[in-house]
Formats: sequence, C-alpha cells, structure tokens
Amino acid sequence: MPAGRFSKDPVVDRALRHSIRDGMAFSVQVGAGETYFSAFALFLKASAAQVALVTTLPPLLGSLAQIFSAWLGGYVGRRRLVLIGCTSQALLWLPVLLVPLIAGNYAVLALLALLSVYHSANNLAAPQWTSIMRDLVAERRRGRYFGYRTKLTTVTTFVAVIGCGVLLHELDRSGHTYLGFVGIFSIAFVARSISAYHLTFLHEPAPTAPIPDMHIEHWWRSLRATGAIGFSTYYALMNTAVGISAPFFAVYMLRDLGLSYLQYTILTGTSVLVQFLMLATWGRIADVYGNRLILLVTSASLPVVPTLWLSSSNFWMLMLFQCLSGLAWSGFTLSAGNLLYELVPQSRRAAYVAFHNVGTAMGVFAGAMLGAALALVLPPRGVLFGESSVASNLLYLFGLSGGARAVVGAFLARRVRDFRKPRREMSAPALVMRVTGVNAMVGFIYDFIGRPPPEGDAKLPIEPAAAASPPGDVARSADSGIAPRNLRK
Repeated sequence: MPAGRFSKDPVVDRALRHSIRDGMAFSVQVGAGETYFSAFALFLKASAAQVALVTTLPPLLGSLAQIFSAWLGGYVGRRRLVLIGCTSQALLWLPVLLVPLIAGNYAVLALLALLSVYHSANNLAAPQWTSIMRDLVAERRRGRYFGYRTKLTTVTTFVAVIGCGVLLHELDRSGHTYLGFVGIFSIAFVARSISAYHLTFLHEPAPTAPIPDMHIEHWWRSLRATGAIGFSTYYALMNTAVGISAPFFAVYMLRDLGLSYLQYTILTGTSVLVQFLMLATWGRIADVYGNRLILLVTSASLPVVPTLWLSSSNFWMLMLFQCLSGLAWSGFTLSAGNLLYELVPQSRRAAYVAFHNVGTAMGVFAGAMLGAALALVLPPRGVLFGESSVASNLLYLFGLSGGARAVVGAFLARRVRDFRKPRREMSAPALVMRVTGVNAMVGFIYDFIGRPPPEGDAKLPIEPAAAASPPGDVARSADSGIAPRNLRK
C-alpha cells in the first residue's frame, strides 16, 4: 500500500502498518492453536466436563486481568504493558505443548492452569492496546482501517485453521497425533512471537481520553440512563444460554461422532469463512438500518443453531449447519459490539468494557458448568429426528441451549436500546430476505475480490467492535467448535 495510506504522520503510519501484520500473525496463533484446545484436551483423555472447564474457566479468570490492566497501565505505561502481556502469552505455548511429557496423569489440570495464565496475559494487554489504537487512528479513518484489518485477519485465521488441521490429520493418520499437536502449537508460538515483534513498533501518543473512572457507584447511575446495564445483562444471560452447549460441540464431533481431525477442521473453517464473507454485508446493513435490527433478527436465529444438530449427523448437513451458524453469529457479534460502544460514554468505556467482559465470561462459565452437570444425569443416549440413536447425551444439551436462548431473546432482546437513529426503516422479514438472497451472494463475491474501500468510505462501520479487541483478535462463533471468547469484537 502507498506511503501514508493510514496517516500523514510517518511514525503513526508505520505503527498502523505493523499493527496489521501483528493482527495477521495473531490470527495464525488463533487458527493454529486456540482452535484446537478442545481437541488437545480430548487427546489428553479429558471428560466432557473437563473440556467444558478448559474452554470456559481460563477465559473467565483471564477476563479479570482486564480490570487489573486498567489500573496497572497508569503505573507501567500502556505500550510496555502490551509488550509484557503479548510476549508472556507467546512464551506460554512452550509449556503447553510439553504438557503430556511433564504433567503425566495431571495433564488436564496442568493444561487448565497454563491456559488460565495464557488468557490472563492476553487480557492484560487488551485494554491498553485498544486505548493506544483509538489514539492512533483518526476517527474519520477508523471504519476503513479496522475494516481492512479485520478482513485480512479473518482470512488469515481461516487459512491457518485449514492448514494446521490438515497437518494434524495427516500426522494422526500415521499414528503421530501428539507430534501433530506439537507441530501446530509450535506454529502458534512462532506466530505470536512475530506478533509481539510487530507490537514493538507500536507508537504511544499522549492519551486523548481521560483515565477511566473505576468507582462503580459513580458510573452506575449514568450507565443505567443509557441502557448499557440492561444490554450487558442481556448479553451475559445470552452467553449463559450459549455456554450450556458451546464447549461440547468439539466433544460431540470428535468423540461421539468419531469425525477425523480433517472433518473437524472443515466444519470449524466453514463457520469462520462464512463470517468473513458476511462481514461487509452486515456492516452496510448496520450503517443504514441500525444495529438493533440486526441484533433482534440474529437473536431469533441463535436458538435455531444448536437445535439443528438434533436433526442429522450427516457430515454434509453439519456443514450446512455451520454455514447458518456463521451467518447468525457474524451479525450478532458485529451488532452487539457496535451497540456496546454506542451506549457507553467514552470517558467510562475502557473500564466498562472490562467489567462487561467479566460478566460475559461468567455467563459462559455458568452455562458450561450447568451443561456439564446435566450431562451427568441425563440419559446416556440421544436421539436424532428421523435417524437412529446416537450414543451421546450431549444432544439434550443442544436442545436445552436452544430453548434457553429463545427465552432470553424473547424477554430481553427488545429491551436493548439503540440511540443512533437509522437512516432507513426495514422490517425483520425483509432483513432476513436480504441477507439470504441473491444480493448477498453478489456482495460476497465483490467483498472477496474487492480492494480496500477508498479513503472516506464509511461502508464498513465496524470500528467500535474491532477497536474493542486485543491485538489481532478475530470474531468467532461460539457454536463453531472454537472455544467461545468474551465479546471484544
């Protein structure tokens, strides 16, 4: 890209270019490593309940580091704290890949402890990186810059998921499954190290926003007036409903259906790809018709996603289910992220997002623990509609999760406010037709092969969601086989 593309200041422009490379390297870490945490836990002979712990407890404990980061950044410095957190996360890949050799019978427990520190390290850096990036990127350029960055990181995640899945599959076929995990986790280590290198070019200007007010009693009244508290309550409860089933999809695919690592990779990658293809489409709709409309439609779609898995165990049908999952989750994630930033005053945003993420992680963890407890008492054999029974009671959890999502959406989704008046009005059925019709497919092709939008183009209003993310983070479906994360995009 030409010099000065992102900023007229050469120092800032260089920092933003390196931020894109950091994001792509981080995305390789996600695709090569984090995608396969559940599979690795199963390889270590973890039970379904232990897999639920591995995928939900570390993000919960890690989210607490965001609150600590908001306080510590004033003493250590924002840039230095970003580098400490990201470098620590990179180094933690080394003991993770050695867990089977050094922990023996306590391998699952050791993995749980290491991943808790792993997520804490990343969350330590996240608020400070967000604060710096908001200062670096001019407001009029944010949609264009973060839209371009998100597009590249999502594609990179997809390529990493597929490539590392094929590597793991081939080594598993030859009887070297552990070597396959060593290989993909080593790739994740190198990628995060490259990401940390590019973060050394991060330029730290003087902060443009005041230091976050951490006194809860002071900002509770103002947040209630904006509707932010109600939104976070809704989002946490929806994630509780999602958590009932989310950690168990990988268990169901790999253990109960006996899918290969390659099939698991394809199903996971399908959801990631659909989310990428839908990114710009949802962004244009949000820009014109508002985020609340998207949230309402996707909230009604989320209950369908897990219940579809009750209808078939056919691999090609599961691919279709993953396409629908990516469609629903991409819109929900984008609209929720934008609404979060519209509802919260800028002066209180960093601290509020940290507490919001903690609440979300608590919801996912509570749902997962409920699901794990139910899995112990539910009948051992589930039944697919129109097919023979499957030796898995996880199917019951998928149905229960869908029902819980429907209840939360029905009672709370319409209470979410959107203070930005949409340019045009559209009905929910019309929106469904738009995103599933021919126009959407034409948009897919254009967005996939198109260049970055010209300067000043506001067709990708995804800055708030992107800016809320830690270095290089990408949006992922909670039903895609990838461990669910807190909302940071």
